[in-house]
Amino acid sequence: MPKRTTIYLDPKLHQAIKLKAVQINISISELVNEAVRSSLKEDAIDLGAVKDRAHEPVRSFESVLKDLKRDGLL
Repeated sequence: MPKRTTIYLDPKLHQAIKLKAVQINISISELVNEAVRSSLKEDAIDLGAVKDRAHEPVRSFESVLKDLKRDGLL
């Protein structure tokens, strides 16, 4: 069962999502749910990428700068 909540939007954002919802023929709730779902999917993908790269060697920023200077790129 859907949960009810109150959110406070900038008036211009509210107007924009109202217009978009009408244009694509869905409710504001559906539009907000889809935006949140999309954001959470992106987070899950990012967390997966971090986990996949957890065992890669780490180089310090200073080390990278030193190499760039040595190679004449800085």
